Amino acid sequence: MTEITLPWPPAELNPNRKTHWRRAAPIKAKYRDACYILTKQSRAAIDWDGDVHVWIDFYPPDRRARDDDNLIAAFKSGRDGIAEALGVNDKRFRIHPYVKGEIGGMVKVRFTRGPEVQA
Repeated sequence: MTEITLPWPPAELNPNRKTHWRRAAPIKAKYRDACYILTKQSRAAIDWDGDVHVWIDFYPPDRRARDDDNLIAAFKSGRDGIAEALGVNDKRFRIHPYVKGEIGGMVKVRFTRGPEVQA
């Protein structure tokens, strides 16, 4: 199983920030590109049809409380970069987000065929 370590989404992508679209667009593009490149470098592959269970572990950069729904939204452009790098339509993704208690300022992503927890 491949695990991809990605950078923490920029603060401007958090939906609570209400960043103007013109300012957010280049930030989204840069984050998407970074996630695309790191996914390509990992040599991850999805070689099956059907659902792709995506286990996303968020390691916040500090101890502030965060909602998983906001993290999923902030990670959207990263998710798009991953899907493009894998050559998979992200409508196949079934997301399993976890906000970890450990500090790290990163996002770790794993892929499985089924909903079973993969450590």
